[in-house]
Amino acid sequence: MPLWGFFGTVHIATLIAAVIINLILYFSLKRLPEKTQHIVLGVLSFAGWATIIYNLVTLGRPLEYLPLHLCSLNGMILPFAIWSRNKTACNLLLLWSFGALFALVALPYSSQQMVLLDWPFNFFYFPHVLEVGIPIIMFKLGLVKLDYKCIKSTILITFSAYTIIHFINLAINSANLLDFNGEVIRVSYMFSIYSESFANPVLDLFYSILPYDYWYFFLSVPIIILYLMCWYLPGIIADKKQKAK
Repeated sequence: MPLWGFFGTVHIATLIAAVIINLILYFSLKRLPEKTQHIVLGVLSFAGWATIIYNLVTLGRPLEYLPLHLCSLNGMILPFAIWSRNKTACNLLLLWSFGALFALVALPYSSQQMVLLDWPFNFFYFPHVLEVGIPIIMFKLGLVKLDYKCIKSTILITFSAYTIIHFINLAINSANLLDFNGEVIRVSYMFSIYSESFANPVLDLFYSILPYDYWYFFLSVPIIILYLMCWYLPGIIADKKQKAK
């Protein structure tokens, strides 16, 4: 089987497949009763937990695969958000689903070397596909309300998590712990510390513009705002019109 690569034929095909998988899931659920929709999405939401367990158990480097990347946080919270239909959590995951999409599009260099349909690929690709699609499908099916008033909590929680995890990175790296092969452990959860071994082409670009750990990722803020406005701007405009009347 071929390597995943970066924006070659295989990579582009997997991105198209990700869209098709979520469209099939959406249209398959659309005509089903609400309770069935909720149960199916709730069961699928545990895919992220499967990846977390796989990484911790099979890769033999637990400190390097703690569930502290944005996609891992997404995967952990997704079942709670889906089963509880908590408005704050679901609106939060609307942004975090964009993080899963970013991971699929701008692959880390290590992921580019994955073999298509090998186990590491499967445990990376398919949970990310569902983490992109399920929060959006929840809103499209009307199982939860899209509320622009959650923008503040979404941004606050996201960057609070980023800041806390940055200090976790610093703590682990400063401890100079050794893995089972006797090599010093270095981590960069949520990519707060730039390293070519953890990065991808987009992060390379950010760091070339603002070459400071932690701060360089704030160059993504305009992209985040644009993404959120695509979802929430119609609601904001409608609310303003209603208040004007």
